Amino acid sequence: MILALALAMAAGTDTPDYRNEANWLCRPGRQDACTADLSTTVVAADGKRTLEPFKAAKAPKFDCFYVYPTISVDATPNSDLMPGPEEKRVAQFQAARFGANCRVFAPVYRQVTLTALRNLIGGGQPAIDRELAFNDVKAAWDDYMAHDNKGRGVVLIGHSQGSLILTRLVATAIDGKPAQKQLVSAMLIGSSVPVPIGKTVGGVFPTVPLCRSADQAGCVVTYASFRADSPPPPNTRFGKGDRPGVEAGCTNPAALGGGKAMAHAYLNAGGNMMVQGPAEAWSKDGAPVTTPFVSVPGLLSVECVSRDGFNYLAVTVNADPNDPRTDTIQGDVKLGTTILKDWGLHLIDMNLMQGDLVDLSARQYRAWAKQR
Repeated sequence: MILALALAMAAGTDTPDYRNEANWLCRPGRQDACTADLSTTVVAADGKRTLEPFKAAKAPKFDCFYVYPTISVDATPNSDLMPGPEEKRVAQFQAARFGANCRVFAPVYRQVTLTALRNLIGGGQPAIDRELAFNDVKAAWDDYMAHDNKGRGVVLIGHSQGSLILTRLVATAIDGKPAQKQLVSAMLIGSSVPVPIGKTVGGVFPTVPLCRSADQAGCVVTYASFRADSPPPPNTRFGKGDRPGVEAGCTNPAALGGGKAMAHAYLNAGGNMMVQGPAEAWSKDGAPVTTPFVSVPGLLSVECVSRDGFNYLAVTVNADPNDPRTDTIQGDVKLGTTILKDWGLHLIDMNLMQGDLVDLSARQYRAWAKQR
């Protein structure tokens, strides 16, 4: 089970020095992966295109602590502490946009690599060390709290492996601890956060609930995304509880109170979160997109759905033959040309809702500040 796997890990070894800035993928006040180009081409329903520049906050009032997903292509079961282009790119595509509201901190950590994951999927038994990955992030968190936080609110942001690690961090170092006072929210995306069936709290966090309002602070935002016309198959690893009596939480960042809403997506213009590729045909005239990101207002709608024992974010592409824009989006995990439906839209979990998540972080901070 996913959570059991995350909470019961093998022994790790030495811990990096996070006073050394080289061990951070992103830190405020310097040029790094989180100051990369975030410009966006907005393609409207009538085909009109506009350029949306990005503006970072000049004096952000709160912080974001980001842990990236399984992305390293190092040949070893656990990565080293030297980030490659893939770690830098995923920070650009998942975390950097939060800089519109917060100071972004993102530690480099010795994660279980994509190489090892592929080996596992293929039936191998690589000598992965999950405790090593967690201990690195825990050390980075402790360093951040000791030297950088200084009473500021903080949003935790993770995807996939990063979410699993942050789930354990919240459970062991934040929930019920002094650090809970600083928690604006925990955005644990692309994993399953278990709660008792029909409840918003319990399961893994005794006191930290799922978010059910945009004006709620100290809560969890979580979902795993699937196409509405391709729901989770029985063998999926997402959207389900890890034991009897619990289910996976699902919170729609665009409609935390429930129901369907339009997604404010910032999608890769070409390629995926690991490697850049040629720009997709975002409009039927084939005109190229030259910015790293593309936004397609009104094209995507999302809703948390409970079906066949799964809770997940159902994504509908509102294709219209009269709309000059694309009628589909990329984001499926593939093995060659075969779509692995059990992974859903895992590659773009974050990008599907990134505008909503960024806006939500600021709103939750205001709720947090008001409470204090």
